[in-house]
Amino acid sequence: MLFDTHAHLDEDAFSQDADEVIARAVASGVTTMLAVATTVESSRATISLAMRFPNVFASVGIHPNYAVQAQPGDWEAIEELASSSKVIAIGETGLDRYWDHTPFDVQLEYFRRQIELAGRCDFPFIVHCREAEPDVVAVLREMVGAGQLKGIMHSFCGSRATLDAALELGLHISFAGMLTFKKNIELRELAKSVPLDRLLVETDSPYLAPQPNRGKRNEPAFVRHTAECLAEVRGQTLDQLAAITTANARRLFRLSDVLG
Repeated sequence: MLFDTHAHLDEDAFSQDADEVIARAVASGVTTMLAVATTVESSRATISLAMRFPNVFASVGIHPNYAVQAQPGDWEAIEELASSSKVIAIGETGLDRYWDHTPFDVQLEYFRRQIELAGRCDFPFIVHCREAEPDVVAVLREMVGAGQLKGIMHSFCGSRATLDAALELGLHISFAGMLTFKKNIELRELAKSVPLDRLLVETDSPYLAPQPNRGKRNEPAFVRHTAECLAEVRGQTLDQLAAITTANARRLFRLSDVLG
């Protein structure tokens, strides 16, 4: 059993065959998927998908690259949508210095808002980080408060310092297809050191398909390849790694009672 903890199933890439994509995932052993949102409209779409498929759940949130497009009332809509029955996470949020679509102060505001909302809802928040690792760590340290944070470093490909800080602050570490790319030797070395109870796997589909599907449209069924790579790196079988990461995801998203 595998749990794809990050798939953009509402994207145009899946507009013609979402049913078939989800069926292929289930046939390949992916029992649960999280459809991750990027805007208010995307949040509504992920909820709609989750309502159609019992094994699909939804996040709601505003991606840093789209925060500049947010209209009056959009944030209030996110807060309201967070109460939908199949929503289990907030995001995708975070910071991005690679693209300059959104002024950085606006990114910071929405990142903090979504961490706060996740805390109020007792949901994990999903962190996007691109060329902004020190900034992300600084915000996480600012927001941690008295306890630890409940969040996910999504599609992790950062440094040892960022990994150590994220783990110290309580976050889970999710690996995607980039783990399988031949050049990413250092990333695979880092993956060896993540505590077993903090490991997750994802696709980030339709982007960055893992080997041997690199260059194709990514989809949840392909999370198996990332899990196989992670299992090999850690000296485990695929079944062992799948059981661990799925149990971690169910616990983090509070789905154990729902999924049995």
